[in-house]
Amino acid sequence: MPRLARPAALIFLVLLAGCVSAPRGPVWQTQPPPPSSPYVADPGRDDATIAEMRAAPPPAAPELASGRNPAGDQNRLAAQGFVRVGTARYSGTDADVRAEADRQGRAVGADRVLLYAPQATGATTVADWNAAFFVRFKLPFGATFRDLTAAERANLGGDGVQIGSVVGGTPASRANLLAGDFVVQVNGRPVTGRSAFQEQLKALGGRAVTLTVVRNGETLQRVVRLGVVASPSAQ
Repeated sequence: MPRLARPAALIFLVLLAGCVSAPRGPVWQTQPPPPSSPYVADPGRDDATIAEMRAAPPPAAPELASGRNPAGDQNRLAAQGFVRVGTARYSGTDADVRAEADRQGRAVGADRVLLYAPQATGATTVADWNAAFFVRFKLPFGATFRDLTAAERANLGGDGVQIGSVVGGTPASRANLLAGDFVVQVNGRPVTGRSAFQEQLKALGGRAVTLTVVRNGETLQRVVRLGVVASPSAQ
């Protein structure tokens, strides 16, 4: 009997060791955090620039509204002087998303926040909400502009800038400046590039100036009554 008991005892000890080493109860695994949806500022829309360029002090809370079409909404608001300063993506319920968008809007001093609900496109469902943050800017000129290429300078026979987008209701818009126009002179003085044009706008802020513009090969004169330019980056 003792000889038979030893193997049995060994088997019992092995089984007991296995029971001790085996985990008891459910095994809890750390779940990955939900995907973050950080706020992303648009280029050139840092806090200092927003504070300097905004048309009025930030509101106590931004106006939240449902967006329809991002590009169309941006163009519509641009005509009212609103500039998009950043975007964000959120997950959660309508109430949660609105609360987070409101918090972020207050943080950046947004005047308006447009929210775009998740949508199904064919077999694909976009699960995240999208948000666009807008601030009403002082737009003393009201148009973007860029340096000329070498080919454009050769074609014009000199330097200047080319007008990009024109914001409705601004001095540039009221002077009938159009996207694609080349500005070659300000009050008869040559425009030597984007930086120089910015400085000219700044120095002449609040006055009526005459721009010499080349449009489709034709030279035109456009009188623009500038607002007060807050900084060289103002457009």
